[in-house]
Amino acid sequence: MYVSTTIMGFVIVEHAILSVMPGREDEFEASFAKAKTIIASMDGFRELTLLRCIERRNTYLLLVEWNRLEDHTEGFRGSAHYQEWRRILHHFYDPLPIVEHYVQVQKA
Repeated sequence: MYVSTTIMGFVIVEHAILSVMPGREDEFEASFAKAKTIIASMDGFRELTLLRCIERRNTYLLLVEWNRLEDHTEGFRGSAHYQEWRRILHHFYDPLPIVEHYVQVQKA
């Protein structure tokens, strides 16, 4: 079931593990610096965090906050901007990432 608004005032968090081809990490990070301006310009975008794994240098965690699930699944993914995002970044991934969406239920 898709959620059409934020849940209990919390934002939707997109989660993706990005496996970058070994040896292409620096090139990926440079390309990501360009690509992040694309996603940041989308309606409903709130914040983006890209984290690099300490144990596996070629693995990244991408967290993107959206106002609504549809802002990502329909707005961004259905746009020409997403095609540009894919052109800039998807050739670095092996395998392609699985993207899932979360909402906060607890925090300490």
